[in-house]
Amino acid sequence: MPCEEKTVYQIEVRGWLPAYRAPSFEGLQMDYSSAGNTLLTGLIRDQSALFGLLDKIRDLGLELVSLKQIND
Repeated sequence: MPCEEKTVYQIEVRGWLPAYRAPSFEGLQMDYSSAGNTLLTGLIRDQSALFGLLDKIRDLGLELVSLKQIND
């Protein structure tokens, strides 16, 4: 059984998301940038989970600004 390596990502979406949206992104830290956007940062277990998260962002009608892999 292969070992799953989790990777830290930072996802930036346009605008400031209200706090009630935080449960939609369980496990991710929600912060705000000086540019007025929302930053979602945290461990994502694999590409399947990442694509699921991107689908959720799309389904909520949010605009994706950037996606960065954070190297430790």
